[in-house]
Amino acid sequence: MLVERALPHYSYQDYEQWEGEWELIEGVPYAMAPAPSLQHQRISHRLAWHLENLLAGCDQCEALLAVDWRIDNHTVVQPDNLVTCHQEEGQYLRKAPALIFEILSPSTEEKDRLVKFGLYQQEGVRYYCLLGPGDGVAKIFQLKDGRYIQAAEVSSETWTFDLGPCSLELDFSSVWPEGHGSGQKF
Repeated sequence: MLVERALPHYSYQDYEQWEGEWELIEGVPYAMAPAPSLQHQRISHRLAWHLENLLAGCDQCEALLAVDWRIDNHTVVQPDNLVTCHQEEGQYLRKAPALIFEILSPSTEEKDRLVKFGLYQQEGVRYYCLLGPGDGVAKIFQLKDGRYIQAAEVSSETWTFDLGPCSLELDFSSVWPEGHGSGQKF
């Protein structure tokens, strides 16, 4: 398309110079939303705490909060919460995480559901979990034969993620703020 060819195309070197929070996907910059809401932060914090505890016995997997994942010179993303099962060195990730959680918000929902879904699938992320704060539902996608299939939709259930070196049983009722996570709106 003519419009796409006319759009600027950026690289990691450009990305390093930008102020504020950005993601770069196939050379296209995406401004991050303003600081995440309190609701988003509460879910992310609870999730990080549980993941850290669940992985305490695994010496190969690590739970992380938002960090740059430099896929190539034209794509850098920052998943909300993630689990890696390999050793990384340097300031950013270079290999695909085993598990990524994105907490949906009105300003990023379309990018998380469409753009990142396709990107994470292409890059071989074993599990992609979309957390819906508005309805307290998590949609879990698992990579099978190079494609994501929806493996589960949970709110207060426990789901087991088989990460290879270890597995973790996450009780989703513990992720949502008090009184949420049973499918009702908040």
